[in-house]
Amino acid sequence: MPLDAAPQPPAILVENLCVRFERRGQPEISAVNGVSFSLDRGKVLTILGESGSGKSVSLKALMGLLPPFARVSGRIEIAGRDILKLPASKLAQVRGGEISMIFQEPMSALDPVYTIGQQIAETIVQHEGTDQSTAMARARQLLERVAIPSAARRLKNYPHEMSGGMRQRAMIALALACNPSVLLADEPTTALDVTVQIQILMLLRELQQDLGMAIVFVTHDVGVAAEISDRMAVMYAGRFVETGTVREVMHEARHPYTAGLLSSTVHGGLRNQGELRTIPGSPPSLAALPPGCHFMPRCREAVSRCASEPPVVVPNPGAMVRCVHAEAQHPAGGAPA
Repeated sequence: MPLDAAPQPPAILVENLCVRFERRGQPEISAVNGVSFSLDRGKVLTILGESGSGKSVSLKALMGLLPPFARVSGRIEIAGRDILKLPASKLAQVRGGEISMIFQEPMSALDPVYTIGQQIAETIVQHEGTDQSTAMARARQLLERVAIPSAARRLKNYPHEMSGGMRQRAMIALALACNPSVLLADEPTTALDVTVQIQILMLLRELQQDLGMAIVFVTHDVGVAAEISDRMAVMYAGRFVETGTVREVMHEARHPYTAGLLSSTVHGGLRNQGELRTIPGSPPSLAALPPGCHFMPRCREAVSRCASEPPVVVPNPGAMVRCVHAEAQHPAGGAPA
């Protein structure tokens, strides 16, 4: 890059993202609380956490797919544009064009009354203005790109005529239809058997490297996170409690919740001489979050100070831990949350 060239903005920049659900006669639900991250093209960020931690809500906020009663605040920049400030017509151009999403269950995400080819071609026509025959030819190429055999014939299939793995590949092809710079993947391997999971993960990694996309990947599976990630963010009760590289999070976990997640899996059990350690209790209700550190009621290392808002500690550039114990290890990095 020339010395006088301006630095490229990240593919996606999220600052202090908050999502509240407000419905008359019901308590307010704080689903996402101050999430921030940036991601360059060609990189994969995995958001890891238990069900109910706010992972999927975060992705839907990035896509502008939340219901009208959701209150979203903060900043979401895609290719330098804050999509929270865009009118609906402009947001429709960005969604599916510059940012796209692979949903957890393709059988419910794909329209059952249209063929796979029609659904992919419609996206191309809407965003690029091509004619139907050109769009259908592109759809066939996309199915071939995601390794669906007999692509020309599969274009005429309805979703129910394909296996789970094939439907997920078709969902990926649909998400890639307009060459997005950012791809969101909401637990795309959860409903698949282990062999197909590995195939889908390898396919996503290959496509990401070939196309240079930024991918935000959501999962509760530690093994999947380790396989796909460049960086990881551990989410609990609507906010990130630890971020870092795969090695930092997987092998140098600093937050008790991260350590608990790892110890409750086979990978962590191997490090603990075969003992799997569960995390006591259940995640808190997002409508009644406990004060201070939200993980305190379940934490074996909790101390009285955890009842206050935990500090955000930066042990090194790009890493973050939200815990009083991390502050003791890195006293210079403590800062108010």
